[in-house]
This record gives sequence, C-alpha cells and structure tokens, in this order.
Amino acid sequence: MANHHLSQWESSEANIPQSFLNLLSLLIRNPSVVGAEHSFFRVLQRELEERGAHVTWYEGVLVAQGNAPDSLMLSAHIDRHGLICTGPNEFQYAAFISGARSDLLGNSVSEQLMRKISTRFQDTPVYAYEPWSGTYRGKGQIRGTYICEYRNNLIFELNDLEHLVAGTPVAFTDKLTVTSEALVGQLDNVLTAAALVYLFEQGFQGTAFFTAQEEAGKSWRYLLEWFRRFGGSTNQLIVVDTSPFSDFETAKRQHLVLRNKDANATFNQELTQNLASLCQQHSIEALFKDQYVEELNAQLVARGEEPNSIGSTEMGRIIAASNGLVDGTTLQIPTSGYHTMMESAPIASVNAFLHTLKAMANLT
Repeated sequence: MANHHLSQWESSEANIPQSFLNLLSLLIRNPSVVGAEHSFFRVLQRELEERGAHVTWYEGVLVAQGNAPDSLMLSAHIDRHGLICTGPNEFQYAAFISGARSDLLGNSVSEQLMRKISTRFQDTPVYAYEPWSGTYRGKGQIRGTYICEYRNNLIFELNDLEHLVAGTPVAFTDKLTVTSEALVGQLDNVLTAAALVYLFEQGFQGTAFFTAQEEAGKSWRYLLEWFRRFGGSTNQLIVVDTSPFSDFETAKRQHLVLRNKDANATFNQELTQNLASLCQQHSIEALFKDQYVEELNAQLVARGEEPNSIGSTEMGRIIAASNGLVDGTTLQIPTSGYHTMMESAPIASVNAFLHTLKAMANLT
C-alpha cells in the first residue's frame, strides 16, 4: 500500500454530497432487522422508483435495474442487527434466530461471541415494528442480557416492551451522525445500500441487488436463485459492504478495501485487478484485506498465537456454490466499531467509494 498522504479525498473541500447524506439519514432511521426486512424493502422500492429504476421483488432480494442492466452488476445487503421477540417479554439476537443457530442440538453460537454481543448493546434504546408494514409498535431500552444455560442462547431483557408478541422484530434506535472525519451509526450495511440508490440518482443504468439476511449467512442463496433464473454464464458481480478494522486510525490508513479471495473462494482476478487499477488512476489507496490478514497472521503465529480467519463473504459463498455461474469481486469501505451503534466510516473513504462507483458506471 502506498504511503498515506493528503489527497483530494482528505481535503477540506471534499464534502460528501448532501443528497447522499439526506438519503442515508432517511434509510438509517428505517428498521431492517435480520429476517424482518420487508418494510425496509418497501422504503427502498419507493426511493429507487423515484430515481427512475425499474424495481422487482423476489424472495430475499430486491432488484433495481436501469436501461442497460447487464452493463454493471452491484450488490449490497440491507439487513442490520437487532432483536426478535421469542416469547412473553423474551428477546433474542435476530441473526442467531434467522440463521437457525439457536437450536437445542449443540449447533449454537460460541459462548465467546455471545459474551462479546452481550456487552455491546447495554442500555441501547430500541423500538419494535411490524415486519411487513414497518408500523411502529413501541419503544424501550436494553436492560441487560444473560446466557440461558438450558438453551445455550443469549437472552435480552428490555424495558417497556412487555406487550409484544413472538415474532415481532426490535430494532436499535439509530440516527446518522456526521463528524469532521467520519460518518457514524449502525452503518453495516445501510451505508453501501444507500450508495447504490444514490447511484441511480446520478444516472446509473445497470443492475443493483439488495439482499436480505446476510448477517445470518443466507443472502447469497437468494442472489444465486436470481442468477439461476435469469443469468448468463459470465456474470461479473461486485458485492459492496463495509470492512472492519480494529480502530479508526487503522481504518483510515486506506480509502477502500479489495480482496483477492476469502475463506470460501478466489475472486475474479481480472475484475479485481481492474478495480485496483481504477483506484490507482484516481489516487485512491486500496488495501487487499486477505493479504493484510495473512501478514498479521504471520506475526501472530511467530508469537505462538492463534491466527485469524481471512473472513467469509457473500461473494466467496456465491462463487463457491454456483459452479461458475456467478463470478466477481468485492469493494468495501473500511470502518471501525464493527457491528455497534458507533460504527465509523472515514469521510475520505465514503467519497472515494462514491467516486469509484461512478467511475465504474462511466458517470464521472
């Protein structure tokens, strides 16, 4: 990676477009808990159709297309973490329920992950909504969490939502905060979803996919179903998302994050290289996350510590499962505070990301 220097992306004039911020502010206020995304799909449909896109719904994926749908294919997941009511005054982490990882057969989430999550949302304000319509069903606050020893699952205790029935989603109350350096909020993955909607505002004529249940490991199945229905055999898909780093200083050392591969598959080399070249042309510093993790792992192993996984992504899963039908790569925004209410994306990275999307779509 090149030495970090003040580029056009960091200059004080490099403000994020106000229409994008307005859109992101609107979307972040609309709930989209894992497994209960229907109401958010309705909001997306309206915003996309207002910007001239042709919108079609399928199970687990909303597809927005312009007049040249094969020119560029982009995908973002739209689910965010939250809770689901699972009984009288009982609430569980939605990704565990949606991913069927809360069963009684030992196929449960590790205690380490549970403990991490249990401390992450203490005292967070929440609100309940009807999953189909999005109708507001009341607000409350997370009072505490405990691990149920019988079910080996994480249970949340909430104030003021005793009236809810099982199956009701509960979202974390959120709004977008803009600082001099970053966008802050529950950004994964409403940030890049908003960018794809904004792209249609700029004249995008390709295809954008918005997938459900990525946090439960299911979104790639919905996407693959679409390609099996309609796709040719040389689909080049670019999946956009946020990419976590340990702290904000580390996150802002690069503008964008690319990958050669993940734990599941090797990505399309030509497409990945095209993105890397595009970044270079526009003075955008890009880091390859798989190489970054492998370099860190070499240091960990040298110290006798456990190495980290290079990560599992929607793109890798779909390549591995599609037998060559779907191929592609990823483009990600580096963030810190992953899966919290304070996830932070550097403003320089968001600007570089929007610029790269427009360049790929020949809109610059």
